[in-house]
Amino acid sequence: MVEDGSKPLVEWQRRAALGRALGVAIGMASLLWLLWGGLVPAALPLDAPAAASRYRCDGDLLVARIENGAVDALAVPNTIAGTLPGAFVVIDWRDLHLQLPRTNNAGPPSFTDGRWWWSLEDPERPDLRLRRGDQVRFACEVLDGDAPDSGSSD
Repeated sequence: MVEDGSKPLVEWQRRAALGRALGVAIGMASLLWLLWGGLVPAALPLDAPAAASRYRCDGDLLVARIENGAVDALAVPNTIAGTLPGAFVVIDWRDLHLQLPRTNNAGPPSFTDGRWWWSLEDPERPDLRLRRGDQVRFACEVLDGDAPDSGSSD
């Protein structure tokens, strides 16, 4: 009879439809997990933009702002003064606009691109250097109590 021959086909179609529905549900759950657990936190800023500190270096105004990178892992144990290994400093001085990555040196934060060096070992008198064969050191001092904290937060 036709009824007996079509029964296995109906069961197969029912299982296939159930499998497709399960696949769609898993796909939607994966998408939601990606959006809320993966992409959204990475797209949100970790902190508000850092306040700029003002200095006088070699007689001219220098403005420095330390930022943590957008994709830095907050759980990295090598944090110094609130900076992470992917942090950077943005320096505006004279006609220069520098973005120097943080070094992984021990101690207070320091930043370099191999040519320019910025260090906050003494927050009242930060160290700005330029490597041109020999190092040229520029005398810097903080303006109006703007020095950032250089304490360790390990």
